Amino acid sequence: MIAQESSLDPSSTTVTSTSVPRWPIALASALGRKAAVAVVGDDDAYPRRGGGVAGWDGNSAPIAGDVTPRDVIAQRRCPIVAARGQGRHDRGGRPPRVALGARRVRLRPAVDALRRRRRPVWLGSLGSTTPYGKGWGFDRGTPVDRWYIERFLARNRADITGRVLEVKDSGYTNRFGHALTERAVLDVDAGNEHATHVADLASGDALPSGAFDCFLLNQTLQLIFDHRAALTHAHRIVRPGGVLLLTVPVTSRLCDPPLTDYWRFTPLAVAGLLEDVFGAGAVTVNGHGNVLAQVAFLEGLAAEDLKAAELAVDDPSLPLVVCARAVRAA
Repeated sequence: MIAQESSLDPSSTTVTSTSVPRWPIALASALGRKAAVAVVGDDDAYPRRGGGVAGWDGNSAPIAGDVTPRDVIAQRRCPIVAARGQGRHDRGGRPPRVALGARRVRLRPAVDALRRRRRPVWLGSLGSTTPYGKGWGFDRGTPVDRWYIERFLARNRADITGRVLEVKDSGYTNRFGHALTERAVLDVDAGNEHATHVADLASGDALPSGAFDCFLLNQTLQLIFDHRAALTHAHRIVRPGGVLLLTVPVTSRLCDPPLTDYWRFTPLAVAGLLEDVFGAGAVTVNGHGNVLAQVAFLEGLAAEDLKAAELAVDDPSLPLVVCARAVRAA
């Protein structure tokens, strides 16, 4: 936008007419700062180290009187110099600078500040350094990571059949399995009354080889320090043609003691680990989730606190969980 402004007579406050950009005055008005505005392109106009903006940081006295930016320009006799070159950049390729009061600042920080003021972020209940809830979301409904895990298992329910092994309890086996002949449970805790196999998967030589049609290894691998050994045993205990259904966290709070929380995994890491054991072409890996799902999960919210459409968006750069299917060669 071009306005008829500027070219100040040094002996007068009269403003004579010439075409200059109006956006510096509009920017100062939008920011609520009653200060002189000048656009400069010269090298000596660059801000000095430690420089600020008069009236912004409190280090400079405000301009007295209820005046507009245009009045201040006349009073201080600060000429407006049009930025050299084409459009918004001077001859050196630099964006024009804005001078407010007696000091100068770069235009970009001022524009960014204006954008933040026009589009403020309201954190509301999440504006705290502690999570909203501490129960992983169980106290409010379904934990957000479980929303993705359960959909992964539902898509692969055809694999959950025959003799199935699961960690801690047989909850997902009961929910998604069909034509089951065994519902085996693995745990390192001998006090778990549901456990049919008490063993450490990283040193699981006591587990029978080729014994299971499907192994559900959900949100457990991060708790095992020697995860490569654990995956080697997972491969060994499923029969030829058997399936490992694995889920691991990308983003998560740490588990409380006595659980030992060692690792977080990316989709690429999971693919490499599984292909080393099961072979290339036998592994399918996908990341699920997005930044909203991550924030909700870290805050201890439940899947029910979000819309299904929000959860259904998968951002490849911001997954919450990794889900993988690996098949042992026949």
